[in-house]
Amino acid sequence: MNKRNDAWVMVIFLMALLAACQNAASTTPEAATAVSQISHTATPIPLATSVVEATAVASATPITPTPNAIATAIAMDAATRAAGPTKEPTATPKPIPTLDPLVDRWWNDTIFYEVFVRSFQDSDGDGVGDINGLIEKLDYLNDGDPNTTTDLGVTGLWLMPIMESPSYHGYDVVDYYSVDEEYGTAEDFRRLIEEAHQRGIRVTVDLVINHTSREHPWFTAANAGDAQYRDWYVWADPAPNYLGPWGQQVWYAGQDGYYYAVFWSGMPDLNLSNSAVTAELYNITRFWLEDMGVDGFRMDAVRHFIENGIAQENTPDTHVWLQAFHTYYKSVDPDAFTVGETWTDSQNAAQYAVDENDIAFEFNLSEAYLRAAGSPIVGDLYDQAALVEAAYPPNQFGIFLTNHDQNRTMSVLGDVAKAKVAAALLLTSPGVPFLYYGEEIGMTGTKPDEDIRLPMQWRSDEANVGFTTGTPWRTPAADYTEVSVALQDADPDSLLNTYRALIHLRNAHEALREGDWTPVTANSNRIYAFLRHTENETILVVVNLNPNPVTAENYSLDLSDGPLSGAVTAVSLYGSEVMTAPIVNGQGGFNDYLPLAEIPGQSATIILLTQE
Repeated sequence: MNKRNDAWVMVIFLMALLAACQNAASTTPEAATAVSQISHTATPIPLATSVVEATAVASATPITPTPNAIATAIAMDAATRAAGPTKEPTATPKPIPTLDPLVDRWWNDTIFYEVFVRSFQDSDGDGVGDINGLIEKLDYLNDGDPNTTTDLGVTGLWLMPIMESPSYHGYDVVDYYSVDEEYGTAEDFRRLIEEAHQRGIRVTVDLVINHTSREHPWFTAANAGDAQYRDWYVWADPAPNYLGPWGQQVWYAGQDGYYYAVFWSGMPDLNLSNSAVTAELYNITRFWLEDMGVDGFRMDAVRHFIENGIAQENTPDTHVWLQAFHTYYKSVDPDAFTVGETWTDSQNAAQYAVDENDIAFEFNLSEAYLRAAGSPIVGDLYDQAALVEAAYPPNQFGIFLTNHDQNRTMSVLGDVAKAKVAAALLLTSPGVPFLYYGEEIGMTGTKPDEDIRLPMQWRSDEANVGFTTGTPWRTPAADYTEVSVALQDADPDSLLNTYRALIHLRNAHEALREGDWTPVTANSNRIYAFLRHTENETILVVVNLNPNPVTAENYSLDLSDGPLSGAVTAVSLYGSEVMTAPIVNGQGGFNDYLPLAEIPGQSATIILLTQE
């Protein structure tokens, strides 16, 4: 091993040692005071006459509780992570659900694009992105013609919060039935749905129901002592003497008593144990599905929905509530889709998939992608991918690199070649891919949050980056003169065109969208190789993570048993031209396969294997 590799290994070792020390240092918070202090399981109360009645309320059928596990909180970002309190699971995890073959899981054929509307495109010159601006840019995302390759090719949108809110980010809602006036009107939104659907793009929106804004009329009434709304939130008096899941303050003084807010004082948690709250949340869900036409929701903070004293994440009551919610939204629209923000370990995240949310975001796997793309060796990627495969029903998890809460991918990797490797890992892997806007051009950004949500860099020849004709709501990144859609659009070797090629390839091949995953032994710690396969198609993916090429003397691909049979041909779909096909063994695998005499550094080669 050369000195460069030695240095990388030392860095990886030190990172692992630091993580282990942090986990070892975490402590269990002080025991809660009497649970009876907390007004959390409230007596049902009628809805206010001013609140629209729910059209239906699904009752929660009792189920076997899933683990009451308070695990060490997954890092909120590499730059800001802090060890949190731990609690061992108290029950056996529920069995992995069996997928109903009659259900159309359209999301497995979809590639989602996460958009912060405020920062994507401004149509009226006020410096704030809006819905009409997003409509103007739909052809950039998908022009509706499957024969073209100049669009990005995404087939789904996730819109960060668009409901009325006093904040720039929208995660503290004051009116669940209104589009934020800075973004447009309900009519604008319905036109977005129509225009997106014409291009084959499904639209999901952020549904933030763990908490509201402190300025929401419900909380204003509750804080004033209104008996009708008091138990719509979680109250205690005196304040319990424990902290939150990552060691933060969670109890705040109200006008009479203390209210619970897991994120900050401006976002008081709703009491989802209250049947009146649940009925209203059902009606909000129905409104956006039926009246506004959305295809589904990204559900914020699902692991925090219902607390049980000191147990504040992944509680059995949260799982029961989500199962009933799943039944309800499927009754409104059987094709409706939800993805849960399950920022926790893979085993706990998997508990939310299929019968609670349709899929759950896989944060551990996203971290493994970035570690591998930023490293010259595979590290733990095989292990993490195998763990995810074992924990979920096939492909029922969301995959991504980074999102709106994390330092941007390019800022983490710092290198276009590494970013291309990360894109290849994301877009060839099992699961449902999500891209964060600007990731495809290598936009940069590190905390604070506003700086990872900056205006989309369309052009490099003006300070407002083609985002607005006015003054942007926040100054664009300083590298706009070097990073933009305009600069990369016609460059076949650009990051943008790498994303375009990989997205269109995934759209064209069912094995990449919904196929099984089978690891392939590469006999080199620089190479990550695997099969994606369905009954109709088998694709081999070979990724060299190292900046140096790997020659035939230093690798060989082995698969003891697999899905192949008889003689096969090999055709390159992406990357270097394959020189030979594997000889299939008696168990459907292959031995000592050398598809390339030399695998280029930091490259992906995607090979279609077809039975002759």
